[in-house]
Amino acid sequence: MNKSWMLILILIFFFLSVDSFFTVNETEQVVITQFGKPVGGPITTPGLKFKFPFIQKINVFPKNLLEWDGDPGQINTLDKTYIWVDTFARWRIKDPLLFFRTVYNEIGAQKKLDDLIDPAVRNFITSHHLIDCVRNSNRLMDTLEIGLEQIGEKIPEMEVKIGREKLTRMIMDQVRPKLLEFGIELVDVRIKRINYVEEVQKAVYDRMIAERKQIAEKFRSEGSGESKKIEGEKEKMLKKISSEAYRTAQEIKGKADAEAARLYAEAFNRDPEFYSFLKTLEIYKDTLGENTTLILTTNSDLLKYLKGYTKKKTD
Repeated sequence: MNKSWMLILILIFFFLSVDSFFTVNETEQVVITQFGKPVGGPITTPGLKFKFPFIQKINVFPKNLLEWDGDPGQINTLDKTYIWVDTFARWRIKDPLLFFRTVYNEIGAQKKLDDLIDPAVRNFITSHHLIDCVRNSNRLMDTLEIGLEQIGEKIPEMEVKIGREKLTRMIMDQVRPKLLEFGIELVDVRIKRINYVEEVQKAVYDRMIAERKQIAEKFRSEGSGESKKIEGEKEKMLKKISSEAYRTAQEIKGKADAEAARLYAEAFNRDPEFYSFLKTLEIYKDTLGENTTLILTTNSDLLKYLKGYTKKKTD
């Protein structure tokens, strides 16, 4: 009988020990409750911890950053442009005891974030121009303005007064103090995506297409003018080369003719009678033909080489 009681006591002690001790790791923080109400302060240090068995319960909350992802919504800006806005945030549980008493768990915290961040985003976007929602500076945007200055087109007057980054900081500064009342620390708020509604998208795309076409036409016109300029330079260069080549050729030809004349003169001066004979034969060749009739005296110098010429009879 004593052994049975000892076994029962050992079992009871074992179960009490199992339910009395628990461990907390580095990424956790614990609130102990007794009959649903918090007991003592939150446990935020890691290690082996103790609680009263059965009557006390542990509630574990994460220490690391948590995510809030808002639902995309349609919002109109101050300049009456409708856009789709998608935001997200990062938060952590700063005071687990206050967190447990106010929102109880992460589901309640997500609902509270919805109730506070979404209206703040809507209020700030509706009170600012579109340019402040999509840009951080006044630099030219690749998709719209770059190239307009090259065609002499006036760039639309759009000045960033606040900017997207500062706008998100203003949203966070407004919401953060309100969330501290629930033991929540808001770490960051960002606009994940901004997009035009379908009607505005079409107008924006049409404008972009028209501007790109205008820039392309300007480049084509400049290219055509440059092409004509190059062709003109080419024709000018060709004419210059041709004229210089013709002049050089004529100079060479003149020198050759002069040299030939000199050689002929030098050769014929050795026998003037032979030169006269050749020239007379050339005159015969150029002037006398089948239908040529000449009336000359027998004393004519033109026929002096024909005097005494008789046709040889053939057998």
